[in-house]
Amino acid sequence: MFSNLTPLVRTLLIINVVIFIIQSMMPQATYYLALYDFNSGFFRPYQFLTYMFAHGSFMHILFNMLAFASLAPILESYWGDKKFLLFYLATGIGAGVIYALMNYFIFPGAAGSMLGASGAIYGILMAFGLTFPNMQISLFFIPIKAKYMVFVVGFLTYAMDRSGSVAHLAHFGGAFIAFIIISIWRSQGRDRGY
Repeated sequence: MFSNLTPLVRTLLIINVVIFIIQSMMPQATYYLALYDFNSGFFRPYQFLTYMFAHGSFMHILFNMLAFASLAPILESYWGDKKFLLFYLATGIGAGVIYALMNYFIFPGAAGSMLGASGAIYGILMAFGLTFPNMQISLFFIPIKAKYMVFVVGFLTYAMDRSGSVAHLAHFGGAFIAFIIISIWRSQGRDRGY
């Protein structure tokens, strides 16, 4: 898996790991990187970008980066690095914006802080399913078509969340933004690489 990494995917993986190491060595860094609720005194606009490079635990970063390393190289190879980077950042930032707006208007006071690449990862899952719908992939050693993968992974994440600490709104937000971007690119005939 890691031998097939494309240059941008490798760089993004390294950035995530380096930031996680910094968080491990200086836990206070997480307070500056996480995305906080609008109503908290800790919210800063730059957090819409930084939250997606920080993670809460070793298992959190491990699962996110395994999913990223498995699917993202195919999309980067198909689209090119500039288009892939635009997509990755747009889905990650979009997931954070949707999460923050939903918590501000619909669930005020319910959220604390959020971090992790999961919103962008769900964007990649959605894009992969839309771009390569009939590609067979292995999910926990079970073959599944890509077009069903985002729903299965979403259901499993939701069903296995016993703590209530998973930001499901961000997962939905990343997938939703990805759907919009892919739909726009298709309507413009730009869903392939430049």
